Amino acid sequence: MTINLIAKHVWKSAGPRSALTSRGIVALLVLMAGLMLYALVTGVVAFREEQTSHAHHRQEARRDWLSNPDKHPHRMAHFGHYAIREKEPLSLFDRGMERFMGNMVYLEAHRQNSVNFSEAGFSTGLLRFGEISLAMLLQLLVPLLVFFLGFDSITAERERGTLAMLMSQGVSWRQLLLGKWLGLSRLMLLFFVPIMVVTWALVLILPHHPVEADDIIRLVLLTLTYLLYLLLFCGIAVLVSARSRTGKTALVTLIGLWLMLTIVLPRASQALGVYLYPAPSQAQFVADIQADIMKQGDSHNPNDPHYKALKDSVLTAYRVDSVTQLPFNFGGLVMTEGERISAGIYDRHFARLQTIYADQNRFSKALAWVNPYMAIRSLSMLLAHTDYGSYLHFQQQAEAYRYALAQKMNELQIKYIAARANGPNRISRANWQNMPDFSYEPQSVSTVLGQEAVTIGALIGWLLLLLGVGYRQTKTLTVTG
Repeated sequence: MTINLIAKHVWKSAGPRSALTSRGIVALLVLMAGLMLYALVTGVVAFREEQTSHAHHRQEARRDWLSNPDKHPHRMAHFGHYAIREKEPLSLFDRGMERFMGNMVYLEAHRQNSVNFSEAGFSTGLLRFGEISLAMLLQLLVPLLVFFLGFDSITAERERGTLAMLMSQGVSWRQLLLGKWLGLSRLMLLFFVPIMVVTWALVLILPHHPVEADDIIRLVLLTLTYLLYLLLFCGIAVLVSARSRTGKTALVTLIGLWLMLTIVLPRASQALGVYLYPAPSQAQFVADIQADIMKQGDSHNPNDPHYKALKDSVLTAYRVDSVTQLPFNFGGLVMTEGERISAGIYDRHFARLQTIYADQNRFSKALAWVNPYMAIRSLSMLLAHTDYGSYLHFQQQAEAYRYALAQKMNELQIKYIAARANGPNRISRANWQNMPDFSYEPQSVSTVLGQEAVTIGALIGWLLLLLGVGYRQTKTLTVTG
């Protein structure tokens, strides 16, 4: 009962009932409303523009593919295609790394193209302030507002002399801390609830694609994890206030802590991760791949030693003297072998590169144990389909489609193009019109949650640590601080 009375006192002294006389609360609410409106409008406009653009490019790419006339299948393999990933509904809430990675990749024979090769775009430790999103408001601004609202939650009582009065009336430190935490948490809900209501409305109401159970689960998890995250900051504000002699000291401490958690540590961890696990430059990466491919041979060079050996072995196996005597098109077999070799080389180099980025990201995620901001940022992007793992999953599906498409064209060449030079060198357009279009299948939430076990554990660990520290503080706190 005492805890609720203390919480109600916090609510009444700064909440909606005194909003007309509390200029600070009014100013903060107006500021948050303005930023939320800005994030909402810009997010919806960007979402619709990109959604329309993706649909247009998908239709155009498919139309261009289908409109190709009868031709040699290897020319179709080099004509290429596009793999496009649809915008996910929750990207309205958290754009994450999407702007730096993209949702489209060009597919062509003999080479793998990344969506967007950028060192800045791969690290989950990256901090971007250029774009205001609903997630950014909850990750950065609401914790700062909580600190401004809660820095004097205990020091004000101490400075007014009412703290000693409360203690003399039998109020324990446990009751006081819990009551202040509960009251500050209620104030925090003034900022948290509108943002989450808007997020739910955007995902459920805006026309994009049918809402699935996976979307609802992600929304629920986002709501719960952000609520836990902000409750942590409410508790931190109360504990710092309890340990400070004056409100000024508490405010300076909390602002310094906010700067350390949201700016200094993320940037430092990113820089340290890149230093510990350096990645090659784009130019070096491409050069290394080309060097390995040339070592294996050039499938377009008939005199290349590797493919000459292949020709000799095939001629021997079929007991003929020339490739024109083979019952199939030897050029198609060469292209099949070349695609297999080049794809394997690309896979090895990309795997090594992804290992480096995974090490960088793992380093950043490990720091979630000392920084709840980094934990919520990583988990938020994962639930919104805008994290590095989502990009990598899309890249892998696009490459599987590219390889199957290239080898299908090679198979058509082997089967239908005449082995003789004066034979038919074109096939019907119906052969590639039967090829299905690329369709990305995102990972389910049950699959990806295991990837964030560290960050989920870190948030829970922070809550337990907060409760433990709070309990210990009740044994050592004094009226004078």
